Amino acid sequence: MTQTLRPRRSCLAVPGSNPRFLEKAKGLDADQVFLDLEDAVAPMAKPGARKNIVAALTEGGWGNKLRVVRVNDWATQWTYRDVIEIVEGAGADLDAIMLPKVQSAEHVAALDTLLTQIEKTIGYEVGSIRIEAQIENALGLINVDAIATASPRVETIIFGPADFMASINMKTLVVGEQPPGYDVGDAYHYILMRILMAARAYGKQAIDGPYLQIRDLDGFRRVAERSAALGFDGKWVLHPDQVAAANEVFSPRQDDYDHAENILDAYDWFTSEAGGEKGSAMLGDEMIDEASRKMALVVAGKGRAAGMQRTEPWTPPESG
Repeated sequence: MTQTLRPRRSCLAVPGSNPRFLEKAKGLDADQVFLDLEDAVAPMAKPGARKNIVAALTEGGWGNKLRVVRVNDWATQWTYRDVIEIVEGAGADLDAIMLPKVQSAEHVAALDTLLTQIEKTIGYEVGSIRIEAQIENALGLINVDAIATASPRVETIIFGPADFMASINMKTLVVGEQPPGYDVGDAYHYILMRILMAARAYGKQAIDGPYLQIRDLDGFRRVAERSAALGFDGKWVLHPDQVAAANEVFSPRQDDYDHAENILDAYDWFTSEAGGEKGSAMLGDEMIDEASRKMALVVAGKGRAAGMQRTEPWTPPESG
């Protein structure tokens, strides 16, 4: 199955038990909205939340947003019913199922099998509904490579910080911030890089988890910039005020986007017959080559996905 990875700079969490929030989410500028049946929904409210989500998805109005539902994890009694009711009721209006607390490839394979059965029964294209795998404890991180390759449906690997912090006995109650006493470096660096390496090795997207201090936009931006700098594709947002910040942080700066597009145009011209069939060349004071092209493709790709427009096109020397 060939995957086209879609922009997920901002991934907005919306509790499925709140119809008002579900409706409001349709008008927000998030790249992805995930409608939650797990932690944001009380046990007694889960059956009603499924119905709310099916209604919200089938009513439409989501624009170009990616529509995802987070089901409960396989250790609970709710998961199979979550998947069946959501996919049978709104599978045609659904992009992916998010599976939390993934600890092994078998967790993903079980969801893949269930989705395949439903798709065949309803008549959907098999494989059309993707999987987002959330890593939330030490075992899941150890098995992240196997999880990433457990099914061709897997599209994203997500860091779930709150449960992860609890699972390793991290001494803090502030999700996303450095634990007290950790005054050198970044306590999350290894976790983030491990997820990122698995995602990049197998062609998946890497998504950072939430920042729970929702009124602290400066804090959100600081933490988002940390994972964006490493190469993550996006971050969860829990409040409408965080959406614009996430979209900005996980998009290239305008100067960087312009420069990336210029590198691609210049390299394409210099390696052509008209440009002298050169393997490397000077772009201003900078030497560019095939490695430069690959790096520029990343930045340009992120900018194009974000809908950015370059300031002005690059002009070959002969026509300048």
